[in-house]
Amino acid sequence: MSQEVRSLEPKALWNNFADLNSVPRPSKKEERVIAFIKKFGEDLGLPTVVDHVGNVIIKKPASPGNENKTTIVLQSHLDMVCQKNNDTDFDFDTQGIDMYVEDGWVKAKGTTLGADNGLGVASIMTLLASTDINHPPLEALFTIDEETGMTGAQGLQGGMLDAKIMLNLDTEDDDELTIGCAGGVDVTVTGRYTFINVGDGFVGYEVAVKGLSGGHSGMDIHKGKGNANKLMNRILWGAPEDLELKVAEINGGGLRNAIPRESVAQVAVKSDKVEALKTYVNAVSEELLNEFKTTDPDLVVELNETSTPERAMARSDQKNLLNAIYACPLGIYRMSPDMEDLVQTSNNIARVIVSDGGYTVMCLTRGSVDSEKMDLANSIKSTFSMIGAKVEFSGAYPGWEPKPQSDIVDLMANLYREMFDK
Repeated sequence: MSQEVRSLEPKALWNNFADLNSVPRPSKKEERVIAFIKKFGEDLGLPTVVDHVGNVIIKKPASPGNENKTTIVLQSHLDMVCQKNNDTDFDFDTQGIDMYVEDGWVKAKGTTLGADNGLGVASIMTLLASTDINHPPLEALFTIDEETGMTGAQGLQGGMLDAKIMLNLDTEDDDELTIGCAGGVDVTVTGRYTFINVGDGFVGYEVAVKGLSGGHSGMDIHKGKGNANKLMNRILWGAPEDLELKVAEINGGGLRNAIPRESVAQVAVKSDKVEALKTYVNAVSEELLNEFKTTDPDLVVELNETSTPERAMARSDQKNLLNAIYACPLGIYRMSPDMEDLVQTSNNIARVIVSDGGYTVMCLTRGSVDSEKMDLANSIKSTFSMIGAKVEFSGAYPGWEPKPQSDIVDLMANLYREMFDK
């Protein structure tokens, strides 16, 4: 590890970060870093506890003269995202991060750095070890498994902490304060459909929606970007009856938290209706290019001849599924009445798969008000239940409802003005 990192100012912070990064800490494999933080607290002579799921809690009394001040929880997570370049030989289970400094930035050689949330952890360690910083009573909460399930935060039991105010030190911008956050729930729709033989007199075509801007389904959901799954569904749903369009396969989207950029469908159409299909697709393409020219200027709708599929969805099943996807809510469900320009509840139709007699639709529903988030999820469930689909909720985590008028927000806002003069 480069000595340059340990020489950075403030040295106490960067040395704690370097010590932490020498300890392997993949999500769900935090045994070493739990032991490291536990020993850190015990070596300081501070009350230190490891709870039943592996969260570490260290409590530090107030500095002299601050005993009557409000107790504060400082929270960060111990695990890190473990990714490396293909040509990097590295084992996250056994090796510490190899850091260096370049052009004023701390970097890692061929791997993720672990600053998420290592710098938060190092900041808390620095406060716990300090002897010259005035502070109220502190409760340091180091949670596990934030990156792959938040099982540490969700497993924390009541009664472990005394404070009513928490500062979460997991952020990417040093000039922003976050006072609320959306929770989420995965909504997964599955079902079976009846096959029919495509038969003679039909030809195969591939319909592709490509070139969309995509983005994060939380950070970018308000920007009105095109969703490839919705646009593909619009094309298939709107095909004129006389084309007798038969859907054989659909493959659209990817990760739940990503606005889908591409979707591809395999279809069959009557051979004497090919020109009509081309005319229809060109017309829809022009509509979409006009609607999304600002948010998705590189949008492309392609229609290419391919081998004719042998089987496709039965007409009634095809109609039901396309209707349900068309009706499924997408994007903003409700804006916050308390915070200007804040999306309170939203949904992303992230993945649509139709293949081999089965279909899957995956959504990520977000909301900072839990009751409203589940109201939207239930709306989606009701939509697909009407066509006999199975709808399951999983991976739910709670929202953090903003309270703009709270005392801690006023205090932090005043500190912000003092620091940034705005």
